[in-house]
Amino acid sequence: MTTFALVLWAILGLSLVSHLATVAAAAFVMRRGKADSAIDGTPGITVLRPVCGIENHIEDTLRSTFEFTYVGPVELLFCVQSADDPICPIVQSLIAEYPHVEAKLLVGNDVISGNPKLNNLVKGWNAAKYDYILMSDSNVLLPKDYLERLIGRWTAGTGLVTSPPVGIKPENFWARFECAWLNTYQDRWQLGSEAVGNGFAQGKMLFWRRDVVEENGGLAVLGKEMAEDIASTKLVRGAGLKVRLLNEPLPQPIGERRFSDVWKRQVRWAKVRRLGVPLYFFAEVLTGALIPTIAMLMLGGDMIGLIPAMLVLWYSAEWVLARIGGWPATAMDIGAWILRDLSLPVLWLSAWFGRGFEWRGNAMHAADVTEK
Repeated sequence: MTTFALVLWAILGLSLVSHLATVAAAAFVMRRGKADSAIDGTPGITVLRPVCGIENHIEDTLRSTFEFTYVGPVELLFCVQSADDPICPIVQSLIAEYPHVEAKLLVGNDVISGNPKLNNLVKGWNAAKYDYILMSDSNVLLPKDYLERLIGRWTAGTGLVTSPPVGIKPENFWARFECAWLNTYQDRWQLGSEAVGNGFAQGKMLFWRRDVVEENGGLAVLGKEMAEDIASTKLVRGAGLKVRLLNEPLPQPIGERRFSDVWKRQVRWAKVRRLGVPLYFFAEVLTGALIPTIAMLMLGGDMIGLIPAMLVLWYSAEWVLARIGGWPATAMDIGAWILRDLSLPVLWLSAWFGRGFEWRGNAMHAADVTEK
């Protein structure tokens, strides 16, 4: 067997085994039992939600912040940069609708980094009265027991509890394409990594104990990477602690999407991974079904006839995981998974061009970031 053939076999084996292993690991995480929390009782919690503009299902996601079952003291701080933002009346209406919940809308922008979301949140962090602080993006739909889940996942050695988003309620094909990236791809890899004690932070949901941040450089440290996800992971690991993920990722209603918006978002996140965790990103091109299919074609012979069986196995495993998680798993979703894998090498290549991107009208660059 030639060296080239050995390389092709290695690519095929690595891709298929890692795919099936991450499916199994993610399913294990979602089905595992509850561990013992290191937090006693029901401490006070401050919930920070940065808001900016009107997003899909925004009233539903913001309303879910108020409808918690946690019995300990809770304050909700909604952070917005401008009083003219169209989201302000919605937030103020919700605050008035739930007078029994301590909640405020904070307005202003304190520039501590090149990350506009972090600059929006800093006023809330400084105003927080409690030492446990949740940063939750405005488009995440919070279940009634979201605070109990976060407290319960704070086991010994934890520095941060997080959750990747699960795409739900897709209303057109491109929304399902977005879910294809979020659910059985990114969530699968994050949950799989969590299963072996290698959790990564996800900026959608960051549950901190104040001292973990403030004793390791303060909130501004989270702005020293292209995204707070990477910076949070490095901060926690640098402190000798662990990032823990919730067993069941929290949902994000997707609504309708345009291909251009989905693609720009995926390129942006891919660039963040390339700049923040380059070794992991380098291997991403092997994580879809296209590269192992090409390897089988190049091996030729009987391997070509086995391609349909390999693809059935590949996408059946994804379908089982989606069913376990209660995620979208229709025939149209499977089509979106196939399109995702066909486009993954193109995305991977696109991420190598440039060191910046635009996020909500803000140009963000890595030129001033010290890569670790």
